[in-house]
Amino acid sequence: MTTSTDTVRLWSVTKQYGSGAQAVTALEGVTTIFSQGTFTAVMGPSGSGKSTLLHCAAGLDRVDDGKVVIDGTDLSGLNETELTLLRRERVGFVFQAFNLVSVLTAEQNVALPLRLAGRRPERGQLLAALGEVGLGSRGGHRPGELSGGEQQRVAIARALITRPAVLFADEPTGALDTKTSRDVLSLLRDIVDRHGQTVVMVTHDPAAATYADRVLLLADGRIADELRGRASVETIAARMAALEAVAC
Repeated sequence: MTTSTDTVRLWSVTKQYGSGAQAVTALEGVTTIFSQGTFTAVMGPSGSGKSTLLHCAAGLDRVDDGKVVIDGTDLSGLNETELTLLRRERVGFVFQAFNLVSVLTAEQNVALPLRLAGRRPERGQLLAALGEVGLGSRGGHRPGELSGGEQQRVAIARALITRPAVLFADEPTGALDTKTSRDVLSLLRDIVDRHGQTVVMVTHDPAAATYADRVLLLADGRIADELRGRASVETIAARMAALEAVAC
């Protein structure tokens, strides 16, 4: 049963790649909930299914078995056009590589999701979105004129401009130095705390996971462990080390 606080829910999700003897099971029977206003870090050894979980939960990949529900909508009942529209309106994405359009200004990059949806963005709305991520005076700058941290902040503003039900972040600090990473993670934490945004972040970094209020640990395509509350770097690193030892 889905409740109003279940932003994303996975029921017994299984995902395979390939077929026959070459088939690889990336996820097997995964059931979990990402509740409204929570920040979840998804971790696990290489090949554990982290990215596949994010792709399935975001509707980027179709599941082979089970069910994914985003903001009350069962994805299995949607055709490709409907799925694209749902992702555009209800899902935000932030990636390690920023994925900004180099010839557009920060303001124009933030406006893109609205323009793709056929909506005319208001300049005040765009400036407010940039102000929310600390870049209110940088709207006229192109990506090449911004630091890596500033580019990721633009990407976050772009992801949030449609007011999505959930923001998925795939290694959002992977290309940033330690201080800049902390700034970006603090921004994500603040967005969760002040606006009740649901954030799901894939990361390999225990320090990044300390900003989340829940850490989901995967191994061999299954949920192997879960930490609730703001866990310490030492606790997260120890759990990760234990999973990696088993995987070796």
